[in-house]
Amino acid sequence: MNKVPMTVRGAELLRDELKTLKSVDRPRVIESIAEARAHGDLKENAEYHAAKEQQGFLEGRIKEIEGKLSNIQVIDVTTVDAKGKIIFGSTVELLDEQTGKDIEYRIVGEDEANIKIGLISVTSPIARALIGKAEGDEVSFSAPGGEKNYEVIAVRYE
Repeated sequence: MNKVPMTVRGAELLRDELKTLKSVDRPRVIESIAEARAHGDLKENAEYHAAKEQQGFLEGRIKEIEGKLSNIQVIDVTTVDAKGKIIFGSTVELLDEQTGKDIEYRIVGEDEANIKIGLISVTSPIARALIGKAEGDEVSFSAPGGEKNYEVIAVRYE
């Protein structure tokens, strides 16, 4: 199976979530199940069934994160000599040629992507168009809203 790229920050966030799920959430759910079980008849005990359902979701998320962590390749962009080129993990400042607005994106792994905070997936059309470009380059790509044109203003590795 191919390794999935992830930034250092993305890997840390996943590890932190896994630690919280195992050390805080799991014990809390186990306690809820024990408490609900103490109330007697489990067949009609809504608290027990809710706690068991929550346990199922929790264990599923733990397995999902463990699977992701076992299959990632952590890329620390600060240690890569990209010679000014846009690579995975780069922060890119762009000028939207249609609107004249500055936009800033960071190219991250699929699991880290969140367009609302400027994190775009390495597999997105814009990221694929940006990879390999440098400051001053023009970038065009097809987006769902039509053809987009940007100028690369700055490339940072942070």
